[in-house]
Amino acid sequence: MLKGFSREERSWIFYDWANSAYSAIVSASILPIFFKTVAKGAGLNTHMADSYWGYATSAATLVVAILAPILGTIGDYKNKKMQLFRFFFLVGVLSTAALFFTQQWLPMLIVYMITIIGFSGANLFYDAFLVDITGEERMDYVSTYGYALGYIGGSTIPFIAAIALIMFGKYIGVSAVLATRLSFLMTAVWWACFTVPMLKNVRQVHYVEPVPHYIADSFRRLYHTFVHIRQYKHIFLFLLAYFFYIDGVNTIIHMATVYGDSVGISSNSLILALLVTQIVAFPCAILYGRLAKRFGSNKMILTGIAVYILICFIGYRMTTALEFWLLAMLVATSQGGIQALSRSYFGKLVPKENANEFFGFYEIFGKFAAIMGPALFAIFSQLTGQSRYGVLSVMLLFLVGGTAFLLLTLKEKKKATREA
Repeated sequence: MLKGFSREERSWIFYDWANSAYSAIVSASILPIFFKTVAKGAGLNTHMADSYWGYATSAATLVVAILAPILGTIGDYKNKKMQLFRFFFLVGVLSTAALFFTQQWLPMLIVYMITIIGFSGANLFYDAFLVDITGEERMDYVSTYGYALGYIGGSTIPFIAAIALIMFGKYIGVSAVLATRLSFLMTAVWWACFTVPMLKNVRQVHYVEPVPHYIADSFRRLYHTFVHIRQYKHIFLFLLAYFFYIDGVNTIIHMATVYGDSVGISSNSLILALLVTQIVAFPCAILYGRLAKRFGSNKMILTGIAVYILICFIGYRMTTALEFWLLAMLVATSQGGIQALSRSYFGKLVPKENANEFFGFYEIFGKFAAIMGPALFAIFSQLTGQSRYGVLSVMLLFLVGGTAFLLLTLKEKKKATREA
């Protein structure tokens, strides 16, 4: 499957395989369900538990959003990108392992927030390494294969192992609660082991030469870029669109399981649907990359946004397990594709020697957006007493983001026509 890739490309792709175990087990499935169970046992009602989960997700992403621009700017200096990647990777792995020791809902939320900081901080530098490991003509191809491999490997193999342990552990003397906690240790070990190729083979190719006072210089460079970012009209407009539509994507990732539980979908149905979603998402992510080569990545991103608008509508009306399955399959068709193509689309827009700085803005737009979506979901759920109105509110994010991205596409088409 990876014969056509260079050693650097394969090593970079394998990090998606490594950290996708976190996305599947901690962000999207087992931890949210475990948290809801623990919270209910402590006397919290369903909608308050949903709200606390949303607020915790928003608070953690706020920390990453605040740090991202300056971290990205520092990461542009020679050899700094890998140092910072390694630091946040370790924070993520160790805090994920620490979830094993949390059995009360409040400590669980706090450790969960730390895992988000580690996971998201490492992803900032991982995404920026895309410009170092391949050329523009292969970015869509490499990026979508990363997501695809993550789905079929990192999101599936450890997930199946964790579910098997939870369901059948009683036959070997392991309770469901202990098996759930062990799944977090399994996630940390998987993440750590399969990151080794990335640490060993990927190196920073594009960089800014170091200066004596690089932190102070980083703030000056960041200020200069921030002041002049509107001069990069296509980058600015893309980030504006991305701010809204990726917020919707992330909100659905983080809130789908707790929402499904709130409308009465059983835990077994939720977990099985999420497992099948990972398997279906594998070929769909690759398909998005191939269709992008034929039709253009901008058209495929718009397609993904349209699919997510439909997902929000189905989610608002959802009352049965069958409807949850339909929603899950729609998510599977577009989740990896829209994220992968957004990453490569942005990578082709930015100056390569300042890629990390610009990916810092990419991260801050994505993370500030990820604050708004879960908070919006939480507020509407709390005010109305029904989580379905929280799902409906997320549709607004896709409508605004899709409109802005369509405007960018029309501007690009107009520019290409004028140059021709």
